[in-house]
Amino acid sequence: MFTPSKKGANAMPYRLTHARHDPSHCLAPGLFRSLRKGERKRLKLDVTFTYGDDSIRFWGPEPLGADDLRILQGLVAMAATSGDSGRGIMLRTETEAEPGRQLRLRLDLRWDAIEKDVMVAKGSFRQLAGEIGYPDIDGGSRFKAIRDSIRRLWAVSVIVKRGGREQGSRILSDYASDEGCGMLFVALNPRLAEAIMGDRRHTRIDMGEVRALQTDPARLIHQRLCGWIDPGKGGEIKTDNLAKYVWPGVASEEAMKKRRQTVKKALAELAGIGWSVQEYAPKKWSIERPAI
Repeated sequence: MFTPSKKGANAMPYRLTHARHDPSHCLAPGLFRSLRKGERKRLKLDVTFTYGDDSIRFWGPEPLGADDLRILQGLVAMAATSGDSGRGIMLRTETEAEPGRQLRLRLDLRWDAIEKDVMVAKGSFRQLAGEIGYPDIDGGSRFKAIRDSIRRLWAVSVIVKRGGREQGSRILSDYASDEGCGMLFVALNPRLAEAIMGDRRHTRIDMGEVRALQTDPARLIHQRLCGWIDPGKGGEIKTDNLAKYVWPGVASEEAMKKRRQTVKKALAELAGIGWSVQEYAPKKWSIERPAI
């Protein structure tokens, strides 16, 4: 599959500028959410979202949190860098190299996906940690957290319906890792690959902003806002709608008060990384993204 080297495993983290993300993975309500202790064991993931002509169902054994969101952002950013950098691989349909053919066979592509190129993120856990702003991962707990997130993402099925056709895949089509040398190999699903390669509309996620944000609510709100506000443009939204980006379920009025306070703190984080944030009326916000 790949032959890692000790040199690659110990390289300094890269600093990719942005991820070309699929909007449906960014905008689906509840796909990523704030999780309290114990909820990951109790809850399941079952989110259906309509985007354009597609009805997309995300279905998995565990809910996805802000930690999983960061991992996916990093993998998408790494996969966009193809060629000699060692971080990304594009498996084209017409590849004649035997390793490429074997990798495509391993992905078990079906129907339309057979005719499409595949994007793969290849690199090290250290590189991935650096791209998303994690501290050094020499400790085993951080390495395990990243690996567990990749496993959760791989376990999530993505079922897309359009008209009378239905196609299923996983968020991550395939993955492998080598704990001994710290290397990983992750193939993305067709929608993510198409966004990276420009075959469908993409959401631009600024990786500098991802690395700068400090709290999970800010990270969750940031991705959802990036999904509908283009760089250099703005929009208006209510506090309670922003709260749903973090906690999709209903809550008591007392809980909502706490959530609104958390939202204000998250918006202050966005302002701290260059976004324009103004409360133009009680519980109503005007938000603008920095231009590229």
